[in-house]
Amino acid sequence: MKNNLQNYGQRWGVKQVVATALALLLVLFLLPLLLFGTGGLEQTEQAAPTGELPIDRTVVTPSPSADSQTQIRVALTDGSVLTLGLDQYLWRVVAAEMPASFELEALKAQAAAARTYTLSKLGRTVEKHPDADVCTDITCCQAYIDPDQAAANWGDNAAAYTAKITSAVSETDGMAVLYDGQPIQAVFFSSAAGRTVDAVEVWGNSVPYLTGVDSPEGDEVPNYHSTVTFTLEEFKSKLLAQYPDADLSGDPAGWFQNTVPNSAGGVEQVDVGGVTVSGGALRTLLGLRSTSFTVTADSQGVTFSVTGYGHGVGMSQYGANALARQGKTYDEILKWYYTGVEVAPYTPGG
Repeated sequence: MKNNLQNYGQRWGVKQVVATALALLLVLFLLPLLLFGTGGLEQTEQAAPTGELPIDRTVVTPSPSADSQTQIRVALTDGSVLTLGLDQYLWRVVAAEMPASFELEALKAQAAAARTYTLSKLGRTVEKHPDADVCTDITCCQAYIDPDQAAANWGDNAAAYTAKITSAVSETDGMAVLYDGQPIQAVFFSSAAGRTVDAVEVWGNSVPYLTGVDSPEGDEVPNYHSTVTFTLEEFKSKLLAQYPDADLSGDPAGWFQNTVPNSAGGVEQVDVGGVTVSGGALRTLLGLRSTSFTVTADSQGVTFSVTGYGHGVGMSQYGANALARQGKTYDEILKWYYTGVEVAPYTPGG
């Protein structure tokens, strides 16, 4: 009996162990289903790679550019006034003002300078275009070209150059050159003879951000060095029409005296036939490319040897391209040519 009871107890113990193990297995199997439902299995199966990416049907509306929010009234040569978004107007200005073959950072500097110049014009009434903010006359405002004409000029490069100028405008969207928080008169010109000049030397007004700085362009500039020759009679006719008191008798070699250089090494003023003439006035009168010139005169005529092109104040475009090739960014280029400025977002009327 004792042995039977022992055997029965042992068998009962084994049964308890087996039953307990089975219960634990059921709990482990059923517990995830009780907690999470069958979805856990379905989600695991659905998460298996299928070789296809899920489709994102979220509709994203692009934000309008800052430039597009400003409307510019442009007086065209035919007398009509065209209203454009500032971004559209700037594309036309940059395409007309700077070669599209230039470095992108130089084009971006041009775009920001043109934007700043345009913003400085807003709210001002100009006699030449009273019904418009700007015009297309370069003697008054900025150069301008229609996109179709620009594309025709560029030929096979039209697509690449169109995209490049679009990038120059969009990548500087809303950025302006500011002094004391306001847009500057961001004047620019083609090329300098090693250095830009102070505004006071050209226009008679001292402007803190328009001071002379070194400019790195050189012989890579087309027609960087040019010469203009007049016969003695041609020169006399032109000069005496403007300066009738000049004495152009005697040896032509003695007509030019007392040359005073400007800060860039060009001509601030020179005595011609005993009359003092500014370098700028002489440049305009004779159609010289810049005031950086030397002159020789003899019995054969009067010859001017000229370096660079433009008035020499503010940003040199070829200098900007040279700086871009050196690795300068567009804002660094702008701060190079405009003294003490910041390049920052600006909202008209803001």
